[in-house]
Amino acid sequence: MVDMQPFAERFFAAANAKGGPVCVGLDPEPGKLGGRSLEDWSCMILDAVAAHVPAVKIQLACYERYGAKGIEVYERIVNHGHDRGLLVIADAKRGDIGISSCHYAATFLEGAHAADAMTVNGYLGADALEPYLDSAHQNGAGLFVLVRTSNPGSDSLQTLMLEDGRRVCEAVADMVMHLGAEYVGDSGYSLLGAVVGATKVHDLAALRQRMAHQLFLVPGYGAQGGKAKDLRACFHPDGRGAIITASRSVIYADDVAGAARRFRDEIAEVLQ
Repeated sequence: MVDMQPFAERFFAAANAKGGPVCVGLDPEPGKLGGRSLEDWSCMILDAVAAHVPAVKIQLACYERYGAKGIEVYERIVNHGHDRGLLVIADAKRGDIGISSCHYAATFLEGAHAADAMTVNGYLGADALEPYLDSAHQNGAGLFVLVRTSNPGSDSLQTLMLEDGRRVCEAVADMVMHLGAEYVGDSGYSLLGAVVGATKVHDLAALRQRMAHQLFLVPGYGAQGGKAKDLRACFHPDGRGAIITASRSVIYADDVAGAARRFRDEIAEVLQ
């Protein structure tokens, strides 16, 4: 079950305890599990990183491809992550209207296997996010809306100029800021955060300024090319405001625990 304390406050406490605002992504690929089952491999990764990072991000697609058995594995590793003292982010990227969003929110943020936060797609508009907001608020969870994603193809859409002079990603950022204003907690951060790719270095500072109360979830570090020195712009001067994620550079390392520790230390050094 999700702790009712707001997600941002729980993350900051966990990051202080573990030494850095980082997250390891579980993106298991067939053929790269070293002969282990999906569940055994996932639990091995959680066990290896638990002492070094405050959170993990589970890529749902990598589990859903196996049908009902994959979903059962996902649910068990959410619980295993919680048992190891990790915050768990469901990287579901769901987005739909009305009743569909209600069901998605219930699936990932409510019940015995609830994650601490999830990623959502805001490109259907504000009304599509409202069911997620209601569920997250009731359950102490966090949400991360896709704003500026790390993949190269995102530039062809997210940087398009609108008639009012904003780019598409800036319009989405403004929507996230306005929707999230109602849910800003004592930490100064809203439960509604933003996914902002580490590879979009020229946009980081402007989006940080545009979304002052949003916690950023920042994929793209490591194997995708994001560099530690470029990520300071994601944070406020006090060193808070972002969760930097790495996946392949950690989970497929020969020494997973060591890779997680080095990743954490690289980010912590940038914030000193």
